[in-house]
Parts: sequence; C-alpha cells; structure tokens
Amino acid sequence: MASNNLTAFPSSESIAQRTSLLHQAASKRILILDGAMGTMIQQHRLSEEDFRGTRFANHMDPLKGNNDLLSLTRPEVIESIHRAYLEAGADIVETNTFSSTSIAQADYGLQTLAFELNEASARAARKAVDAISTPDRMRFVAGALGPTNKTASLSPDVNNPGFRAVTFDALVSAYKEQALGLIAGGSDLLLIETIFDTLNAKAAMFAVQEAFDEVKFTLPLMISGTITDASGRTLSGQTTEAFLISMEHMPLFSIGLNCALGAEQLTPYLETLANKAQFRVSAYPNAGLPNEMGEYDQDPSAMAAAVQPFLERGWINVIGGCCGTTPDHIRAIAETAQSFAPRKLNSEKNTAS
Repeated sequence: MASNNLTAFPSSESIAQRTSLLHQAASKRILILDGAMGTMIQQHRLSEEDFRGTRFANHMDPLKGNNDLLSLTRPEVIESIHRAYLEAGADIVETNTFSSTSIAQADYGLQTLAFELNEASARAARKAVDAISTPDRMRFVAGALGPTNKTASLSPDVNNPGFRAVTFDALVSAYKEQALGLIAGGSDLLLIETIFDTLNAKAAMFAVQEAFDEVKFTLPLMISGTITDASGRTLSGQTTEAFLISMEHMPLFSIGLNCALGAEQLTPYLETLANKAQFRVSAYPNAGLPNEMGEYDQDPSAMAAAVQPFLERGWINVIGGCCGTTPDHIRAIAETAQSFAPRKLNSEKNTAS
C-alpha cells in the first residue's frame, strides 16, 4: 500500500460541515444519484492512445477499456461527464473508480497506481461538484468502491470449489488503499457498490473503518448490492433480507440495490429493503434489461415511468441509474422525483407521531 501523508487529507471540520449539509438535503428531498460512467465514456469513442496518454505510451499491456485510467490521462473527459450529470439534476456524482483497487488494476499491470487513481478521480468529481454547487443546493461526491474482479466466497475453478483467488486480508488491504485515496481527493461520502459477494463487501467495510481510524474522521457510507437474476439472490447466494442483515451492523447513510436488473425487475427486492431497513434506501437500476447485442434500450421517459412506483410508495431516499443510463435518463428521473417526498426513517416517523 502506498504511504500517505495525513496532511493531504481534508480537515475534520470541513468534512463535518459537508456531512451535515448532506443529511439536511436528504431530510428534505429525494436525492438524485448520477448515471452510468462507462456508457458515457463509450460515447467518446476513445482510442488506445487516449487511454495511454503520454505517460503510459510505452506501457507493455493494452490499456483501452481501463476507464479508471482516464482520470489521469483524459481528466477533462471525466470532468465533462460529471458536469453533464450535475447539470441534469444529480445531487451526488460517483467517482470514476469502479476498478481502482490494486487487485483490479493488476489486470493492466497498473496495481501500483491505485492510490493515485482514486485521489485523481475524486479530485475530478470534486472540481465538477464545486463548480455547480450553490449555498441553496450543495452537490456531493461519492467515492465509489467496486466489487473487484475476484471473489472471496466463490471459486473460479469448477474443479476445485475450495480454491479462492483472493484472501480477505488482501481485499482489506486493497480497499483501504482505495478508501484513503478517495478521502484524500475530497469525497463527501463512500459508496461500496454493485456488491455480488457479501464477503467482499465485509472486507470493504472493515477497510473503510480502518481508513477512518487512520484519518481520524468518518464519512457517510452507502451500501448497494446486486441481485443477479430472477432468483432474487446475490451471486454469493443471499436474499435481499439476508444481505441487509449482513450489512446493518455499521451505521449507514443508505442501503440499496443497483445493476443487473431494470426497475421493474428490481421492485420486489426494493420493497423488502423499504420495509425492513433502518437506514435510507437507494436504488439505481439499469436502463431496462440488455438486448441481444448487450445494449440498453429503455429511453429516459420509460425509465422515469418505471421508477415512479418506487417514489409513489415512499420507498426511496436516493435514486439514480446504472448501466445504459445517460444524463437524459437522470434528468427525467430528477423531474419525476421532485414531486415526491423521501422515505421516512423510523426515527423520523417516531418524531412525527
């Protein structure tokens, strides 16, 4: 893990102020999360040379497709995507760090860049957020921690079910480095997302707590799991309720679901969270299900209509989009969401009564 100077981190006072503003905003309205980063990057039709830039021109491994690297080689592209989502109505933008662990970056021979990638990505999002925030409406940066490309619960070898490609301790080390980079870059909260293996998520949560201990302050923490198919379970076999129980030992800003499914398919699992979670509930589904070419056809108005029942039933505190979504999708969702109140937490219900 890279060694880091604590003076590089934001002050606990500035963190406390932004956290207070985030909670205030969440109590007043449904917060809008951004949409897909990868979908937008694909629209730029970048070449291998774009991904490499001058710094990595002679790197031995192919780099096209390593979207996270663009935070270093084409930061203006990443900033423009963040700005587009913010202008569409997003309250929270996710950093371009879905694969910015040393574990995932090892596929490109760039594992030593993990801290730098996370810090640079958070700074790009911070720049976009600061440019559009106003005293009346602050915007926020969610430092994204993806699932990695290795799973602690499942074997990649069907002939050796006891084999694991990664250890819990290795995941903790990688996630801690990522979390510290995201904090150093100015993230307002951390988002452990697209969770298909609960043990990976446990490692991420443990690592985040270690990072908080090191910097001497905490950030709000979002958790978002992935129901992989019509079985209603995560890839590691948990139902939505079991997933919730596995995660709820930490004080969370929100817990929710994203990816794999469109809004219609997500409905019964989101209802479970809305009925049982003691935290805020988030959802950012895909733009429907992929077609035979792997593309997403659900247009912005159709997606906004698909998520509207979540809002009408009072299930949601944070809503956004995942694969296939664009600023136009987020704009339509934001316009729909402004007519509805956020889901009340149990503590808020008790106060009201």
